Amino acid sequence: MQVAPQDYQHVPIDIQTSKLLDWLQDRRHCGRRWQAQVQRVRERIQAALGDMPEHPEITELLRGSYLHYFHCLRIVEILRGTEANTKNLFGRYSSQRMKDWQEIVSLYEKENAYLAELSSLLWRGVSYEVPALRRQLCRCQQAQQELERRQDECQLGAAELRERFLGSCRQYGIAGEDVRRELLAQVQALPSLLSRVGDGASALGDAIELYQACVAFVCDSPGAEVLPLLRFVATHGNCSVFRWRTGQEPLRLERPELQEAPEPLQQDMIDWGDFPTEPSQGGDIDWGITVEPSPQGDDGIDWGDGEKGQEGTITVEPSAQGDGGIDWGDGGGQEGTVTVLEAGTEAPKGIARGSDALTLLENAETRNQFIDELMELELFLAQRLLELEDEADVVAMSQLQLAPPVLQGQSSHRVRAQLATTRELLGQLCSRSVQHLCMILASPRYVERVTALLRQKLLQAELLLAKKDALAQKRHQALAEQVALEPKLQQLQEKIKELQKLIEADISKRYGGRPVNLMGINV
Repeated sequence: MQVAPQDYQHVPIDIQTSKLLDWLQDRRHCGRRWQAQVQRVRERIQAALGDMPEHPEITELLRGSYLHYFHCLRIVEILRGTEANTKNLFGRYSSQRMKDWQEIVSLYEKENAYLAELSSLLWRGVSYEVPALRRQLCRCQQAQQELERRQDECQLGAAELRERFLGSCRQYGIAGEDVRRELLAQVQALPSLLSRVGDGASALGDAIELYQACVAFVCDSPGAEVLPLLRFVATHGNCSVFRWRTGQEPLRLERPELQEAPEPLQQDMIDWGDFPTEPSQGGDIDWGITVEPSPQGDDGIDWGDGEKGQEGTITVEPSAQGDGGIDWGDGGGQEGTVTVLEAGTEAPKGIARGSDALTLLENAETRNQFIDELMELELFLAQRLLELEDEADVVAMSQLQLAPPVLQGQSSHRVRAQLATTRELLGQLCSRSVQHLCMILASPRYVERVTALLRQKLLQAELLLAKKDALAQKRHQALAEQVALEPKLQQLQEKIKELQKLIEADISKRYGGRPVNLMGINV
């Protein structure tokens, strides 16, 4: 399509921004060495900025990051008003300020160096500065989203850990406010709980007799006793181990005291004593004890072999200081006879000490035996109930035709009630809280381990909350950075649009007012 000559000036000139500088150089609008020219201009501008008049518009121009050609033209226009009194008869200015800025404008206009500089500034802003600020803003927004997500995860994790802590406390039967004190207080309620279990075993008398009759009939051993400990507890309740072992009621119980775990010793509190660095002369340690030989010449030691049966005596010689050697509490005698009790010597008769003073369900060994016998009875009752409810079990029915009346007279309803009682006792005794209380009773250090384990969950929850606060602070920093970057991006976009208009207008004047469009600018 041909354009009429009169319409030619309305044909737009489209220039790709990325090739704008090459376009200007190819058409001889700018020289190839424009960068050296611009460098000289920048040096003169830096020198001229040292002497500037007080003017609000000049101050606003100097506040910008970069002064280009059109800024310099505006400064010259302002100086024509502020330096008007320095104008001579020939219309020239004697002010050095005006001379400096007029020279700067002249250097800019030489070979149109200002146009190349503006094109370079435009391309750098479009290709590098704006995308960099946008990427930085995008990173800030992504960081805020990620930090918010991690904050929610920390909040949920802390709530989950605290819920697990409270769930563990409920398993122990405590509130969780003071774990150690509450655990130790729970031990005080353990004897009454075990006594209730022991009293509940009395309801199993018929079930035990049923099991006894079944074993005697099936195994043809009427003299065999089954479930001895369970039978004893059902009759006498949760009595002491001493009574179970001896069959007699103790005159006095000396129960072991529940001692709290000692505090760990500090290294500087250990007293190692003053040991001699060198042994005494002769290499022997004098303990002040001599063994007198017996008349038989066996060095005074009776080892209990043969028929000698002579008692050996240990003589304690007084020390050189006259303190009588070792004081045995016998009034200051020089000789003391040491009598050694044989292993296995028991406490005085009728007095229960140590584990014998504990109840059958407090002592670990007897408690385990009691649980084993309860489980044995449970399995028997479950099997017996299955046989009673299964009418097709002809083999079982034929086997019990000659059984005692106690076996044949049982109904499924009664066996089911006995099985429910047995399982209830097992559930009470094997519950997690009772197990932990028994472990606390057996080992006070267990309290410290449980306390440390529960507190660790709370500590982890607190760490997650602290991490959440740190993430919140980072999120606020990212938000503040975004708020600071947004005005910079807006200012840079306005600067690019201004440069685009200035360049398009300058090129348009060179081509008789034809419209010029710089393509590829997307800010």
